[in-house]
Amino acid sequence: MLVVHHLNNSRSQRVLWMLEELGVPYEVRFYQRDPQTMLAPPELQKVHPLGKSPVITDGDVTLAESGAILEYLVERYGNGRFIPAAGTPERLRHTYWMHYAEGSLMPPLLLKLVFDQIGKARMPFLARPVARGIADKVRGTFVQPQIERHLDYLEGELRGRDWFAGPNFTAADVQMSFPLEAAQARAGLDGKRPNLLAFLSRIHARPAYERALAKGGPYDIVG
Repeated sequence: MLVVHHLNNSRSQRVLWMLEELGVPYEVRFYQRDPQTMLAPPELQKVHPLGKSPVITDGDVTLAESGAILEYLVERYGNGRFIPAAGTPERLRHTYWMHYAEGSLMPPLLLKLVFDQIGKARMPFLARPVARGIADKVRGTFVQPQIERHLDYLEGELRGRDWFAGPNFTAADVQMSFPLEAAQARAGLDGKRPNLLAFLSRIHARPAYERALAKGGPYDIVG
């Protein structure tokens, strides 16, 4: 049986969601982050050398990287669903968003998370104002402006659209969910961008999304 090696509050939640959309039977093996470091436990290295999630095992296939996993699942089990037809403009958009989510949108969101943590970290008293000053400067002059540019771009891309690749829901929408949920939780995505909030409302209302949340357990990035 296909197994999802699922880490709490991680990208693997969207793998569960994709499987629920596909109706594919699967097993979930749960892993918990270290409460201090928030890193994945070492047990995941027994599944994949990088020791990160998401990872799936499907027979003799072991596959990491959420975009690669979603593409594999749709190609193997989708029977033409959740991906536009080859050679169409929608297929090109689908490919673009599958790569954009992690290649372009997630890096500034991760930088924000890192520099936010620097501002909260315990450190010697004399070092604290210097470290926090540097963190505030980087956030204010580079990280947050980059996030705002991406969110403005995405808000425009969803003007007059329900879904990223075309008129139908696809795996690209699943892939785009995690960074947009992260942006809403901690990077300023709010009512100023109603198209993006409407997209999040649409995906959160999907029955398969709700089933995946029930199976995956707490997902604190939402709300």
